[in-house]
Amino acid sequence: MDPSALLPAQFREYQEALEAQTLSPFAVLAAKTRGRAKPEELDPVRTEFQRDRDRILHSKAFRRLKHKTQVFIDPEEDHYRTRLTHTLEVAQIARTLARALRLNEDLTEAITLAHDLGHTPFGHGGEEALGEVLREYVPNAEFKHYDQSLRIVDVLEKHGQGLNLTWEVRDGILGHSKGSKDLGVVEGTSLPTSLEGMCVRIADRIAYINHDIDDSIRAGVLSLADLPQDTLDILGRSHSKRIGTMVMNVLESSVGRDEVCMTGSVLDATNRLKDYMYANVYTMDTRGNVELHKAQFMLKELFRLYMGSSQMLLPMDELGPPEFDGESVEARARRVTDFIAGMTDRYAAMKFKQHFFPSAWNHAE
Repeated sequence: MDPSALLPAQFREYQEALEAQTLSPFAVLAAKTRGRAKPEELDPVRTEFQRDRDRILHSKAFRRLKHKTQVFIDPEEDHYRTRLTHTLEVAQIARTLARALRLNEDLTEAITLAHDLGHTPFGHGGEEALGEVLREYVPNAEFKHYDQSLRIVDVLEKHGQGLNLTWEVRDGILGHSKGSKDLGVVEGTSLPTSLEGMCVRIADRIAYINHDIDDSIRAGVLSLADLPQDTLDILGRSHSKRIGTMVMNVLESSVGRDEVCMTGSVLDATNRLKDYMYANVYTMDTRGNVELHKAQFMLKELFRLYMGSSQMLLPMDELGPPEFDGESVEARARRVTDFIAGMTDRYAAMKFKQHFFPSAWNHAE
Protein backbone atom coordinates (compact mmCIF):
# COMPACT_ATOMS: atom_id res chain seq x y z
CA MET A 1 0.00 0.00 0.00
CA ASP A 2 1.39 3.41 -1.02
CA PRO A 3 1.26 5.58 2.15
CA SER A 4 1.12 8.76 0.07
CA ALA A 5 -2.18 7.62 -1.45
CA LEU A 6 -3.89 6.77 1.85
CA LEU A 7 -7.20 8.29 2.78
CA PRO A 8 -7.48 9.50 6.42
CA ALA A 9 -9.83 6.63 7.22
CA GLN A 10 -7.09 4.17 6.22
CA PHE A 11 -4.29 5.51 8.44
CA ARG A 12 -4.88 3.20 11.40
CA GLU A 13 -5.21 0.09 9.24
CA TYR A 14 -1.98 0.97 7.45
CA GLN A 15 -0.12 1.38 10.76
CA GLU A 16 -1.48 -1.91 12.04
CA ALA A 17 -0.35 -3.66 8.85
CA LEU A 18 3.08 -2.06 9.18
CA GLU A 19 3.37 -3.34 12.76
CA ALA A 20 2.53 -6.87 11.63
CA GLN A 21 5.22 -6.72 8.94
CA THR A 22 8.05 -5.07 10.86
CA LEU A 23 7.78 -5.79 14.57
CA SER A 24 9.33 -8.72 16.41
CA PRO A 25 7.19 -11.84 16.87
CA PHE A 26 7.54 -11.07 20.60
CA ALA A 27 5.97 -7.60 20.24
CA VAL A 28 2.37 -6.77 21.14
CA LEU A 29 0.47 -5.68 18.04
CA ALA A 30 -2.10 -2.93 18.50
CA ALA A 31 -4.56 -4.88 16.35
CA LYS A 32 -4.23 -7.83 18.77
CA THR A 33 -4.90 -5.90 21.99
CA ARG A 34 -6.98 -7.64 24.63
CA GLY A 35 -9.13 -4.53 24.48
CA ARG A 36 -10.77 -2.17 26.94
CA ALA A 37 -13.13 -2.77 29.85
CA LYS A 38 -15.70 -0.68 27.98
CA PRO A 39 -15.55 -1.39 24.23
CA GLU A 40 -15.20 1.65 21.98
CA GLU A 41 -15.37 2.29 18.27
CA LEU A 42 -11.91 2.22 16.69
CA ASP A 43 -10.22 5.49 15.76
CA PRO A 44 -9.71 5.96 11.99
CA VAL A 45 -6.22 7.45 12.41
CA ARG A 46 -4.63 6.19 15.62
CA THR A 47 -3.97 2.67 16.85
CA GLU A 48 -5.36 1.66 20.24
CA PHE A 49 -2.03 2.19 22.00
CA GLN A 50 -1.60 5.60 20.39
CA ARG A 51 -5.01 6.59 21.73
CA ASP A 52 -3.97 5.47 25.21
CA ARG A 53 -0.78 7.51 25.02
CA ASP A 54 -2.75 10.59 24.01
CA ARG A 55 -5.33 10.16 26.77
CA ILE A 56 -2.58 9.91 29.38
CA LEU A 57 -0.69 12.88 27.97
CA HIS A 58 -3.80 15.09 28.14
CA SER A 59 -4.84 13.98 31.64
CA LYS A 60 -4.77 16.28 34.65
CA ALA A 61 -2.76 13.73 36.64
CA PHE A 62 0.02 13.87 34.05
CA ARG A 63 0.19 17.67 34.19
CA ARG A 64 0.51 17.57 37.98
CA LEU A 65 3.75 15.57 37.73
CA LYS A 66 5.67 18.77 36.95
CA HIS A 67 5.20 19.90 40.56
CA LYS A 68 5.85 16.59 42.31
CA THR A 69 9.18 15.70 43.92
CA GLN A 70 11.55 13.18 42.40
CA VAL A 71 14.24 13.21 45.14
CA PHE A 72 14.87 16.83 46.15
CA ILE A 73 11.88 18.72 47.55
CA ASP A 74 10.82 21.95 45.82
CA PRO A 75 14.33 22.80 44.63
CA GLU A 76 15.08 26.47 44.00
CA GLU A 77 17.53 25.53 41.25
CA ASP A 78 15.78 24.85 37.95
CA HIS A 79 17.81 21.83 36.82
CA TYR A 80 16.79 19.23 39.40
CA ARG A 81 14.48 16.50 38.18
CA THR A 82 10.78 16.48 38.98
CA ARG A 83 8.46 13.51 38.65
CA LEU A 84 7.57 14.78 35.16
CA THR A 85 11.13 15.05 33.87
CA HIS A 86 11.86 11.63 35.37
CA THR A 87 8.93 10.24 33.39
CA LEU A 88 10.22 11.79 30.18
CA GLU A 89 13.73 10.41 30.72
CA VAL A 90 12.29 6.95 31.34
CA ALA A 91 10.26 7.29 28.13
CA GLN A 92 13.39 8.12 26.12
CA ILE A 93 15.28 5.08 27.40
CA ALA A 94 12.31 2.71 27.16
CA ARG A 95 11.55 3.77 23.59
CA THR A 96 15.20 3.29 22.64
CA LEU A 97 15.05 -0.26 23.98
CA ALA A 98 11.72 -0.99 22.32
CA ARG A 99 12.79 0.38 18.93
CA ALA A 100 16.06 -1.57 18.89
CA LEU A 101 14.29 -4.78 19.91
CA ARG A 102 11.51 -4.17 17.35
CA LEU A 103 8.84 -3.97 20.03
CA ASN A 104 5.79 -1.71 20.06
CA GLU A 105 7.00 1.83 20.81
CA ASP A 106 3.49 3.22 21.20
CA LEU A 107 2.62 0.70 23.91
CA THR A 108 5.97 1.30 25.60
CA GLU A 109 5.46 5.06 25.61
CA ALA A 110 1.90 4.82 26.93
CA ILE A 111 2.98 2.65 29.87
CA THR A 112 5.88 4.99 30.63
CA LEU A 113 3.82 8.17 30.65
CA ALA A 114 1.34 6.63 33.11
CA HIS A 115 3.68 4.63 35.33
CA ASP A 116 4.12 7.30 38.03
CA LEU A 117 0.77 9.09 37.90
CA GLY A 118 -0.09 7.74 41.34
CA HIS A 119 2.92 9.15 43.15
CA THR A 120 2.16 11.31 46.15
CA PRO A 121 3.60 14.75 46.74
CA PHE A 122 7.14 14.66 48.15
CA GLY A 123 8.20 11.44 46.42
CA HIS A 124 8.70 8.09 48.11
CA GLY A 125 8.79 9.79 51.50
CA GLY A 126 5.29 11.07 50.87
CA GLU A 127 4.20 7.59 49.82
CA GLU A 128 5.58 6.18 53.08
CA ALA A 129 3.85 8.87 55.16
CA LEU A 130 0.51 8.35 53.44
CA GLY A 131 0.68 4.61 54.03
CA GLU A 132 1.48 5.11 57.72
CA VAL A 133 -1.36 7.55 58.41
CA LEU A 134 -3.81 5.47 56.37
CA ARG A 135 -3.15 2.52 58.69
CA GLU A 136 -4.19 4.65 61.67
CA TYR A 137 -7.73 4.30 60.30
CA VAL A 138 -7.58 1.09 58.24
CA PRO A 139 -4.98 -1.09 60.00
CA ASN A 140 -4.22 -3.55 57.20
CA ALA A 141 -4.26 -1.01 54.38
CA GLU A 142 -1.28 -0.24 52.16
CA PHE A 143 -0.59 2.61 49.81
CA LYS A 144 1.39 1.73 46.69
CA HIS A 145 1.93 4.31 44.00
CA TYR A 146 1.51 1.79 41.20
CA ASP A 147 -1.91 0.75 42.53
CA GLN A 148 -2.82 4.42 42.74
CA SER A 149 -1.61 4.98 39.17
CA LEU A 150 -4.00 2.30 38.01
CA ARG A 151 -6.82 3.77 40.11
CA ILE A 152 -6.26 7.16 38.51
CA VAL A 153 -6.59 5.86 34.95
CA ASP A 154 -9.43 3.47 35.83
CA VAL A 155 -11.55 5.62 38.13
CA LEU A 156 -10.44 9.13 39.04
CA GLU A 157 -9.69 10.82 35.73
CA LYS A 158 -12.49 12.45 33.70
CA HIS A 159 -14.68 13.10 36.76
CA GLY A 160 -14.88 9.47 37.78
CA GLN A 161 -15.18 7.95 34.31
CA GLY A 162 -11.52 6.96 34.02
CA LEU A 163 -9.53 6.79 30.79
CA ASN A 164 -10.67 3.28 29.78
CA LEU A 165 -7.16 2.22 28.75
CA THR A 166 -6.26 -1.04 27.06
CA TRP A 167 -5.45 -4.15 29.08
CA GLU A 168 -1.78 -4.07 28.03
CA VAL A 169 -1.16 -0.52 29.23
CA ARG A 170 -2.87 -1.21 32.55
CA ASP A 171 -0.80 -4.38 32.97
CA GLY A 172 2.42 -2.44 32.33
CA ILE A 173 1.51 0.26 34.85
CA LEU A 174 0.89 -2.29 37.58
CA GLY A 175 4.06 -4.25 36.82
CA HIS A 176 6.64 -1.47 36.52
CA SER A 177 7.67 -1.08 40.17
CA LYS A 178 10.61 -2.82 41.84
CA GLY A 179 10.99 -0.80 45.02
CA SER A 180 14.52 -1.32 46.30
CA LYS A 181 14.77 -4.86 44.93
CA ASP A 182 17.51 -5.83 42.48
CA LEU A 183 16.79 -6.06 38.80
CA GLY A 184 16.30 -9.72 38.06
CA VAL A 185 14.75 -10.39 41.49
CA VAL A 186 11.03 -11.02 41.04
CA GLU A 187 9.97 -12.31 44.47
CA GLY A 188 7.29 -10.05 45.89
CA THR A 189 6.94 -8.08 42.67
CA SER A 190 4.53 -8.40 39.78
CA LEU A 191 6.20 -8.55 36.38
CA PRO A 192 4.39 -7.07 33.38
CA THR A 193 3.14 -9.56 30.83
CA SER A 194 4.54 -7.77 27.77
CA LEU A 195 8.15 -7.16 26.78
CA GLU A 196 7.16 -3.54 26.28
CA GLY A 197 6.27 -3.43 29.96
CA MET A 198 9.64 -4.97 30.80
CA CYS A 199 11.37 -2.23 28.79
CA VAL A 200 9.66 0.34 31.03
CA ARG A 201 10.53 -1.58 34.20
CA ILE A 202 14.23 -1.65 33.34
CA ALA A 203 14.33 1.87 31.87
CA ASP A 204 12.84 3.22 35.10
CA ARG A 205 15.80 1.82 37.07
CA ILE A 206 18.37 3.02 34.51
CA ALA A 207 16.89 6.51 34.49
CA TYR A 208 16.48 7.13 38.20
CA ILE A 209 19.82 5.75 39.32
CA ASN A 210 21.66 7.97 36.89
CA HIS A 211 19.66 11.16 37.17
CA ASP A 212 19.54 10.88 40.96
CA ILE A 213 23.35 10.63 40.98
CA ASP A 214 23.45 13.72 38.78
CA ASP A 215 21.08 15.66 41.04
CA SER A 216 22.87 14.51 44.21
CA ILE A 217 26.20 15.75 42.89
CA ARG A 218 24.56 19.04 41.91
CA ALA A 219 23.12 19.36 45.43
CA GLY A 220 26.47 18.61 47.09
CA VAL A 221 25.10 15.48 48.77
CA LEU A 222 27.82 13.35 47.20
CA SER A 223 30.63 13.53 44.68
CA LEU A 224 31.69 11.13 41.96
CA ALA A 225 34.57 10.06 44.19
CA ASP A 226 32.09 8.88 46.84
CA LEU A 227 30.46 6.31 44.56
CA PRO A 228 31.70 2.70 44.53
CA GLN A 229 34.58 3.05 42.10
CA ASP A 230 34.47 -0.53 40.87
CA THR A 231 30.91 0.04 39.63
CA LEU A 232 32.06 3.12 37.72
CA ASP A 233 34.93 1.12 36.20
CA ILE A 234 32.28 -1.12 34.65
CA LEU A 235 29.48 1.35 33.92
CA GLY A 236 31.33 4.57 33.18
CA ARG A 237 32.21 7.83 34.89
CA SER A 238 29.80 10.13 33.10
CA HIS A 239 26.01 10.25 33.12
CA SER A 240 25.70 9.47 29.42
CA LYS A 241 28.34 6.73 29.49
CA ARG A 242 26.60 4.86 32.31
CA ILE A 243 23.24 5.01 30.56
CA GLY A 244 24.84 3.88 27.30
CA THR A 245 26.53 0.92 28.99
CA MET A 246 23.32 -0.20 30.68
CA VAL A 247 21.23 0.17 27.53
CA MET A 248 23.73 -1.76 25.40
CA ASN A 249 23.84 -4.57 27.93
CA VAL A 250 20.03 -4.86 27.93
CA LEU A 251 19.99 -4.99 24.13
CA GLU A 252 22.80 -7.54 23.89
CA SER A 253 21.12 -9.67 26.58
CA SER A 254 17.65 -9.50 25.05
CA VAL A 255 17.90 -9.43 21.26
CA GLY A 256 16.10 -12.37 19.66
CA ARG A 257 14.79 -13.59 23.03
CA ASP A 258 11.37 -13.66 24.62
CA GLU A 259 12.54 -11.51 27.54
CA VAL A 260 14.07 -8.13 28.26
CA CYS A 261 16.83 -8.27 30.85
CA MET A 262 20.19 -6.99 32.05
CA THR A 263 22.92 -9.53 32.75
CA GLY A 264 26.45 -10.17 33.98
CA SER A 265 28.81 -7.60 35.48
CA VAL A 266 26.64 -4.70 34.29
CA LEU A 267 23.63 -6.07 36.17
CA ASP A 268 25.75 -6.59 39.29
CA ALA A 269 27.24 -3.07 39.10
CA THR A 270 23.81 -1.52 38.52
CA ASN A 271 22.34 -3.31 41.53
CA ARG A 272 25.25 -2.25 43.75
CA LEU A 273 25.02 1.35 42.59
CA LYS A 274 21.29 1.28 43.40
CA ASP A 275 22.06 -0.10 46.88
CA TYR A 276 24.56 2.71 47.44
CA MET A 277 21.97 5.34 46.52
CA TYR A 278 19.39 3.83 48.88
CA ALA A 279 21.89 3.77 51.74
CA ASN A 280 23.49 7.15 51.17
CA VAL A 281 20.95 9.41 49.46
CA TYR A 282 17.38 8.17 49.64
CA THR A 283 17.46 7.44 53.39
CA MET A 284 20.38 9.63 54.45
CA ASP A 285 19.77 12.42 56.99
CA THR A 286 20.68 15.22 54.60
CA ARG A 287 19.06 18.64 54.70
CA GLY A 288 16.77 17.42 51.93
CA ASN A 289 15.58 14.58 54.13
CA VAL A 290 15.22 16.88 57.14
CA GLU A 291 12.79 18.85 55.00
CA LEU A 292 11.18 15.56 53.98
CA HIS A 293 10.35 14.82 57.62
CA LYS A 294 8.49 18.12 57.72
CA ALA A 295 6.66 17.25 54.51
CA GLN A 296 5.65 13.85 55.91
CA PHE A 297 4.30 15.53 59.07
CA MET A 298 2.31 17.92 56.89
CA LEU A 299 0.70 15.13 54.85
CA LYS A 300 -0.24 13.16 57.96
CA GLU A 301 -1.86 16.19 59.60
CA LEU A 302 -3.83 16.94 56.44
CA PHE A 303 -5.03 13.34 56.31
CA ARG A 304 -6.19 13.42 59.95
CA LEU A 305 -7.94 16.74 59.41
CA TYR A 306 -9.85 15.52 56.34
CA MET A 307 -10.83 12.27 58.04
CA GLY A 308 -12.53 14.37 60.69
CA SER A 309 -14.14 16.83 58.29
CA SER A 310 -14.75 15.50 54.80
CA GLN A 311 -16.54 18.74 53.86
CA MET A 312 -13.06 20.19 53.29
CA LEU A 313 -12.42 17.79 50.43
CA LEU A 314 -12.75 18.80 46.80
CA PRO A 315 -16.17 18.52 45.14
CA MET A 316 -17.15 14.93 44.61
CA ASP A 317 -16.73 15.04 40.83
CA GLU A 318 -12.99 15.10 41.53
CA LEU A 319 -12.98 12.26 44.04
CA GLY A 320 -15.48 9.69 42.94
CA PRO A 321 -19.03 9.03 44.16
CA PRO A 322 -20.67 11.55 46.52
CA GLU A 323 -20.66 11.09 50.27
CA PHE A 324 -23.65 9.33 51.71
CA ASP A 325 -25.03 9.16 55.23
CA GLY A 326 -23.23 6.58 57.28
CA GLU A 327 -20.10 6.53 55.13
CA SER A 328 -17.70 3.89 56.45
CA VAL A 329 -14.24 4.69 57.74
CA GLU A 330 -12.76 2.70 54.88
CA ALA A 331 -14.76 4.63 52.26
CA ARG A 332 -13.80 7.98 53.73
CA ALA A 333 -10.14 6.95 54.01
CA ARG A 334 -10.24 5.96 50.35
CA ARG A 335 -11.49 9.41 49.31
CA VAL A 336 -9.01 11.23 51.56
CA THR A 337 -6.19 9.09 50.17
CA ASP A 338 -7.21 9.95 46.62
CA PHE A 339 -7.29 13.66 47.48
CA ILE A 340 -3.88 13.81 49.16
CA ALA A 341 -2.13 11.45 46.73
CA GLY A 342 -3.24 13.67 43.87
CA MET A 343 -1.78 16.83 45.38
CA THR A 344 1.36 18.50 44.07
CA ASP A 345 4.03 19.53 46.56
CA ARG A 346 3.03 23.17 46.49
CA TYR A 347 -0.71 22.46 46.67
CA ALA A 348 -0.17 20.31 49.77
CA ALA A 349 1.87 23.11 51.36
CA MET A 350 -0.83 25.64 50.45
CA LYS A 351 -3.61 23.51 51.99
CA PHE A 352 -1.57 22.95 55.15
CA LYS A 353 -1.03 26.68 55.49
CA GLN A 354 -4.70 27.37 54.80
CA HIS A 355 -5.89 24.94 57.47
CA PHE A 356 -3.23 25.29 60.18
CA PHE A 357 -1.70 28.77 59.92
CA PRO A 358 -3.62 31.67 61.49
CA SER A 359 -4.65 34.38 59.06
CA ALA A 360 -4.83 38.09 59.79
CA TRP A 361 -7.96 39.08 61.69
CA ASN A 362 -9.49 42.54 61.71
CA HIS A 363 -11.80 42.77 64.72
CA ALA A 364 -13.57 45.78 63.20
CA GLU A 365 -15.02 43.68 60.38
